[in-house]
Amino acid sequence: MAQSVADEMEQRLREAFSPTQLDIVNDSAKHRGHVGDDGTGESHFTILIEAPAFTDKSRLERQRMVNGALGDIPGERVHALAIKATAPATPG
Repeated sequence: MAQSVADEMEQRLREAFSPTQLDIVNDSAKHRGHVGDDGTGESHFTILIEAPAFTDKSRLERQRMVNGALGDIPGERVHALAIKATAPATPG
């Protein structure tokens, strides 16, 4: 059986960032019948990721890092991707 897009995204992000938190939410059902819905049920996602690699990076840099790790998935196989990338909180 082929790997789902969500599983592939999770694998790529875990390998690239060793995140302390990672949630991939499939939002596709909310967009059924809308532009970009390809009928696969895997067209719209939200990624919530926390990783030390994002420390001292801007929001834009973090999003670029996530998109880079995902390779051809955004824009090619996923129509819409919302990314919330954060660094772990530092004590103090």
